[in-house]
Parts: sequence; structure tokens; C-alpha cells
Amino acid sequence: MGGRAADVRRGMMALSTFKKRVDDLLTTFEDSAGGASKVGTHRLAESAFGSGAFPEGKLLHLEYERVHERITALSKSLGLQLEAMQIAVHGVDVTFDNLELEQRDRFHQIRAEVNQAREVMLGLVEERRNKADQTDAGY
Repeated sequence: MGGRAADVRRGMMALSTFKKRVDDLLTTFEDSAGGASKVGTHRLAESAFGSGAFPEGKLLHLEYERVHERITALSKSLGLQLEAMQIAVHGVDVTFDNLELEQRDRFHQIRAEVNQAREVMLGLVEERRNKADQTDAGY
């Protein structure tokens, strides 16, 4: 019997250490330049890509905007997934039956939001592929 109790204590200590790492990682990420709030504020104007004699600048800016949007979405998704992991680790620590209703709801809200964003991105990729397949490249 004593061996099981020691195993449970070791498991709880490992889980507590893991939870602290996840908490620290989430805080570090949100405070970093890669955090969704900070990534979203870094933008370049269309004029930064040229104007007038360089009409390709407009196309380059459109592509820049698309990539910026994807990076911002990725950053937000990563932050949400880290938050969900934080809740899940806490749920394992206290058992999900003892997890506060607010945290359970937040976990499922995050899951739904991440899944929805993934579906939207997959749809955009498929739409781009379809357009690329139908483009007349002039060959």
C-alpha cells in the first residue's frame, strides 16, 4: 500500500511541476512579441511596398496582409491552446468532476473556437487551391 501512496505523491508532484511550466509558458507567450495582441499591432501600409511605377506593390501588400492575418490567427490559436492545456492540467489535478463550471465552460469554448478557426483556414486553403487549378497561366 505504501508504494502506491508514494507513486501517487510522485505523480502529483510531476503534475504540479508540469502545471507550473504550462502556466509560465502561457504567461511568457502572452507577454512576448509573439502574443496575439502584439502580433496584431504590427502592420505595414500599402505604400511601404511601392506605388505608382511599381503596381506589383499592391499585389505584394495583399499577400503581406494575408500572411499577417495567418500569423495573427496562429498566435491567437496557440495562446488559446495553451490556456486550454492549463485548464486540463488543473482538471487532472483536482479531477474534472471538481473543476469549476466556469473553467469547464471555458475549456469547451476554447475547443470550439480553435476547431472553428481550423475549419475556416482549411476552407480558405481549399478555396485557394480551387482558384489556382482554374487559373489560366497563359501556357
